[in-house]
Amino acid sequence: MAEAKAAGSAEDNVQDNVVGALLVGSMPLADAEAVFRFVSEHLGRHLKRMPDGETGARINWTQWQQSVFSAVPALASEIFDAGYIKRPKFRLKTGATVGDVKFPPLGYAAAAEASYGAFKALKKAGEIPPGMKFQVCLPTPIAPTTIFVFPEDQLKLEPLYEAAMLAELDAIVAAIPAADLAIQWDTAIEFAILEGVLPHAFEKPEADMVSRLVRLGNHVPSGVELGFHLCYGDSGGRHFKEPEDTSKLVSVANGIVRGLTRPLDWLHLPVPKERADEKYYEALAGLKLQPGTELYLGLVHTTDGVEGTQKRIAAARKYAVSFGVATECGCGRRKPETLAELMRVHRMVSEPQKRG
Repeated sequence: MAEAKAAGSAEDNVQDNVVGALLVGSMPLADAEAVFRFVSEHLGRHLKRMPDGETGARINWTQWQQSVFSAVPALASEIFDAGYIKRPKFRLKTGATVGDVKFPPLGYAAAAEASYGAFKALKKAGEIPPGMKFQVCLPTPIAPTTIFVFPEDQLKLEPLYEAAMLAELDAIVAAIPAADLAIQWDTAIEFAILEGVLPHAFEKPEADMVSRLVRLGNHVPSGVELGFHLCYGDSGGRHFKEPEDTSKLVSVANGIVRGLTRPLDWLHLPVPKERADEKYYEALAGLKLQPGTELYLGLVHTTDGVEGTQKRIAAARKYAVSFGVATECGCGRRKPETLAELMRVHRMVSEPQKRG
């Protein structure tokens, strides 16, 4: 009880309309079963959806897709120095055409099916709360193609990779019951393009980004939950650019909402640790979400704990009627021993989800 009072009482949080939490995706634990057990114990009442932690080869977001590009005979690679990491980057081989490019299975469907087996077993055993959805996080296709393809061939290969990713999505939807499934599109590279951090060949960058996101969202069947995680990255432990405010995030989000022909179940927006000032949040007043869409703000940071998180919540509340809490990005690059405290901060600054 003393801990709850120090963080702000439950009654205060109800008044604040800060309800629930979202886990963005990755978590540095041994496997999906370990993630499900840990999350259920530490944050289960606050969640509607539970990711598998993107453990093992998937822990570093899209880096595991290097093997997919390497498996395409029509592509040649050379080492590219991105500053914080050196990795292969690909282009069409001399004499090869787009028609020669055939991507193998990307691995997302196989990973989701394997994790869902553990999720289903634990849910049946009562270790995962009733009504919990299995959250599958997928990168937007522009991310791997920007990361692994040289600029001159990105627009040529992106449609092929998108087709392969949508085939993965179709396989996931076919294998996992809609009543248990939630799909999240991880959207980061788009903001690097919009912020001018990455060179690109788009004539109308925001319109081109939004049209892609709408297409991806509409491909998720209406019986399956849909969310978008909008992100400014975690490359080398920092954003590719510190957002000046939420205006670009809100503009893209509104474009997605306008274009979707199906419900949007949740939206996640990042909040840098230093931003407890009102200026960062002002644009949230213009966010036009559908009725029933949950907003999650990534304002939980362990470095300043409950107190710092409450300051960001107070600033955000002036422009967002209600929201849940999250971290800015996935937890995959954190040390495992920091996770329990991170979950505690989520609990202390928000109310549990209301379940039917």
